[in-house]
Amino acid sequence: MVCRKCGSENVQIQAVNKIKLKTQHKGILWWILIGWWWVFFKWLFLTIPALFFKIFSHKKQRAVNKVVSVAQCQTCGARWEVRKIAIE
Repeated sequence: MVCRKCGSENVQIQAVNKIKLKTQHKGILWWILIGWWWVFFKWLFLTIPALFFKIFSHKKQRAVNKVVSVAQCQTCGARWEVRKIAIE
């Protein structure tokens, strides 16, 4: 493999794990059947407990892992993502 920046052939390829946090949301069916009245009821009659729950509850997030191949030139330090090429 040849470096795009300097033209050197001293290039290393590594697998890098990219982690992204994704927030989980309620589905549309939940909002149609339950959510529209539950959220209104909760904030109208249970404001203080709802605030404590909102502040101290766990965040509804999950980690999404994606492994990508990254090439790095050992001569100039340039980095780029390597795309998979189909071999025919």
